[in-house]
Amino acid sequence: MIKVIGAGLAGSEAAYFLGSRGVEVELAEMKPAKFTPAHESEKFGELVCSNSLKSDDVFGNACGLLKEEMRRMGSLTMAAAEASRVPAGGALAVDREKFSAYVTERIRACKHITVTCEEVCVLPHAGIVATGPLTSDALMKDIEEKFGSQHFFDASAPIVSAESVGMAHVFTADRYGNGTGDYLNCPLTKEEYELFVRELIGAERAKPHTFEKNEIFEGCMPVEVMAARGRDTLRFGTFKPVGLSDAEGKRPYAVLQLRKENAEGTMYGLVGCQTNLKFGEQKRVFSLIPALKDAEFLRYGVMHRNSYLNAPEVLNADFSVKTQHGLYFAGQITGVEGYVESAASGLLAAVHVWNALNGRNPYVPEDTSVCGALSRYVATPNKHFEPMNANYGILRPLDVREKKEKRRQMAERALTEIEKFKAYSQI
Repeated sequence: MIKVIGAGLAGSEAAYFLGSRGVEVELAEMKPAKFTPAHESEKFGELVCSNSLKSDDVFGNACGLLKEEMRRMGSLTMAAAEASRVPAGGALAVDREKFSAYVTERIRACKHITVTCEEVCVLPHAGIVATGPLTSDALMKDIEEKFGSQHFFDASAPIVSAESVGMAHVFTADRYGNGTGDYLNCPLTKEEYELFVRELIGAERAKPHTFEKNEIFEGCMPVEVMAARGRDTLRFGTFKPVGLSDAEGKRPYAVLQLRKENAEGTMYGLVGCQTNLKFGEQKRVFSLIPALKDAEFLRYGVMHRNSYLNAPEVLNADFSVKTQHGLYFAGQITGVEGYVESAASGLLAAVHVWNALNGRNPYVPEDTSVCGALSRYVATPNKHFEPMNANYGILRPLDVREKKEKRRQMAERALTEIEKFKAYSQI
């Protein structure tokens, strides 16, 4: 029996891949007996920060390409995302509850998976550890004693009630017209924007002195930290109006976008507004945006500490531990960053276990694929190792000048490599 610890995205992905192929799996999850500071649902595969899995463009975005690689390998995450999808332009966004329910139902319906509610406090001799960046204190202590660890801080964004949004102050549109009018856009004049930024920077934070600047992951930068970099930083980032026009065809000075959090459209998340402000300050500052003047906040943003391994010193490219045969790590604790990347590492770790069970030598996909590039990134010596998202920079270069054609060829090359990996692994 293979033990998988943690029923987040990576652990659920790993357990389901093996269990659905007849391998007996014990999936250990400490919920609902115990929760991390960021989790609140009893279901598996809970999405904590955002409900977006980023771009779904296979031929123009590295994360979109990674999704297609995973689909071809039978990913549970991708199946759950398709079943719980909500409109989000060119992005793949999901209804959180339906997504987690789908993952949970598929796991519990698999006769080869035994779910146990337990907090694992000591690393097993073998199995897959997918406890995430919020690994419980006891297990994290054991991991640190054996392998060391590093950490960073990330944050989540507030969610508001759809019925409380001032619709007279919004317009519906997707950036560059890529979608079916899936975002609510909250425009700001120059005066409104500058007031918002000024109050945002000066607002009281929940944890003002518990982390250093180099401990904040760039991909989850709190909006107030970003705003402090310069008055126009948000206008060229999270609040950029480029590609958006109101009903009169005019481009606003700045725009906050709201994205559906559920299929019913009763909840909207503030896109790119991860924050560490105190709850009362969040309501005060975000309510300065005209469309959110009377907004009802269903969930406030929070910040939490994420831990991860110094993977190049600990892991091989197949996510196995260098010094302990049969033990694998998966998910964000390995140093991949993002929902999709985390799930992908769980899927890959499971495939490698599957190959080992069937007497096949390890085969790590080439870095011509996103799966292979991420696998090799976490195992390549790096004095300044830090979490990495899917991106074209980690893929093997391709000598093509025109950007669109280059990415098309990179996608075709990646999917060819994944087919080879599938054939070798007999999946």
